[in-house]
Amino acid sequence: ALVVIASMPVGQKKVIKAKKIKEIKGQEVPTLSSKDGKGKGKSKVAALPEIVKRRNMNELKKTIKKNPLIQKKPRNYGIGQAIQPRRNVYRFVKWPKYVMLQRQKAILKKRLKVPPPINQFNECLDRATALQVFNLCNKYKSLTKQAKKAQLTHRAQKRAGGAPDAPKARQACLKAGIREVTSAIMQKKAQLVLIAHDVDPVEVVLFLPTLCRKMGVPYAIVKGKARLGRVVRRKTCTCLAFTTIKTEDKPRMAKIIQTVKTNFNERHEEIRRHWGGGIMGSKSLARVAKLDRVKAKELKIKLG
Repeated sequence: ALVVIASMPVGQKKVIKAKKIKEIKGQEVPTLSSKDGKGKGKSKVAALPEIVKRRNMNELKKTIKKNPLIQKKPRNYGIGQAIQPRRNVYRFVKWPKYVMLQRQKAILKKRLKVPPPINQFNECLDRATALQVFNLCNKYKSLTKQAKKAQLTHRAQKRAGGAPDAPKARQACLKAGIREVTSAIMQKKAQLVLIAHDVDPVEVVLFLPTLCRKMGVPYAIVKGKARLGRVVRRKTCTCLAFTTIKTEDKPRMAKIIQTVKTNFNERHEEIRRHWGGGIMGSKSLARVAKLDRVKAKELKIKLG
């Protein structure tokens, strides 16, 4: 088979028009990135998320068409207009009279200057020691009415059966109430006195700390007349006194007495000088601070 090779004649050159050259230059040459994706190929940088979000929102706005039948009706909350929205009116609550009085009393106690004999009832026994004291108190609780009745019934049944009467030794218990406690202190029988901090009127127990110091009896002011009341099975109790202590409880009592003496009996001079109250409200404090700033500014101007 014959193969015919067509070739251009020697000395003849191919002419490309200038228009075609411009078209070729204007075309973008596609570039391929490397296999790893880390090549130097040209690629577009991703837009920031905020910009993308904004674009999407704009597109959504364009697509949503407003219904001409639905019109905006803004509400007017003026007098006699639209119904008012629900608001929290807790601060406008009309509280019962006793709540108002106890709150006003608490604020007055903060604002007014309280003399030392009354202010000493604001300094109570610390929580850890108070817990030890009340645990010990619970050991000396008196019997309930039902328990007493059961005890006497059992004793009567024994006597009815012909057995001789054998009365038990009196159980060690606490002295409760202002009269009994005062009597125990005066006779020097009281080994430890507990006074409630919230007795009303305070004059009922006002003399007790001074009397205890004079007679050399350790005393402590504890939180809660109701808490003292629970120990002696009453609603409230102004004060309690330990008169007889069991042998097994004497080491515990000695530690408590030592703590109590350090905190109350031996701090008499400090307590006698310490006044209470005089705490101003937030508005008064702000007013005083403003005046101080003005005075400081004037002084600065004078000094130059």
